[in-house]
Parts: sequence; structure tokens; C-alpha cells
Amino acid sequence: MSDEKSQLPAAEAVALQSLCDYAPGAVVSRTLHKNKVGTVTLFSFAEEQGLSEHSAPFDALVQIVDGEGELTIGGKLVTARAGELVLMPANIPHSVHARARFKMLLTMLRG
Repeated sequence: MSDEKSQLPAAEAVALQSLCDYAPGAVVSRTLHKNKVGTVTLFSFAEEQGLSEHSAPFDALVQIVDGEGELTIGGKLVTARAGELVLMPANIPHSVHARARFKMLLTMLRG
């Protein structure tokens, strides 16, 4: 028996941007796939929304899917645009801010 959990159909192409809609004044997230080695979550940020500073015990990759987001990683401001990828190292405090709405795909790497 597998411990995998997925909201994605196997062996099908899906439109990534359509999997997590924007909501006014909110951050919306949807876990797309989860197993023992990682989690893939899509986030939609409304304008002026974000995630407060925190850290995680694992490396994470952020891929901007739509718009432009601001990430602060270890005190360094990183602006990333659609099509760009950012590594957030394990145990380094980071936060996310949306000057305008944007979507990001977060891949948490547990291994």
C-alpha cells in the first residue's frame, strides 16, 4: 500500500493555473501531491496578502506560475516573476508578499 496522496489525475496534462483560483483578500492553497519525500502545493495570493516569516526543516523550490511575488529569504529580498524558480534553503527564515496577485508552486523536498 502506498502513502501517496494526489489530487492530480495520473498520466494527464492539466492546466496548472486553473487548479487554485484567486480569492479577494486571501491566500488560497491546494496540495496537489504528497508523499513521504515531498509535497507539491499551489498557492494563489491576492494583492497585499502573504505568508509571515517562518522556517521549514527542508529545502523548498518556489516556481512563480502567474504574476510576480516577493520572497524574503534570510533577510534578502527576492523578486520572482512568472517562469522563474527560487530555492528556499532548509532552516532559513523566509516570508512571501504579494504587491499584486500572483500564483506560486511550492515543492517541499523532504529527502
